Amino acid sequence: MAVVTYLTRVGGFWLVDQVDLSDAARAWLGYVPGAVLMSLVAPHVVGGGHAEFGAAAATLLVAWRTGSVLYAMVAGILAVSVLRRLPPPL
Repeated sequence: MAVVTYLTRVGGFWLVDQVDLSDAARAWLGYVPGAVLMSLVAPHVVGGGHAEFGAAAATLLVAWRTGSVLYAMVAGILAVSVLRRLPPPL
């Protein structure tokens, strides 16, 4: 299983090296990781409860104020851990 995972990742890098990408295509590909992350996170925030929404707000606030991804992740994890233990709002 590890070999297959490794080969698919290396194969993707090899394939991109074989194709001459325009500057616009390279810029577009730069947005793909963020779009994939949002497609994974957004359904949990929208469909989740108060804990998920509060954790997302805490994460965004800490990321905006500090500019640190590490601090933002820690804030989000702590917020969701604490908020899940509180009773739901009325």
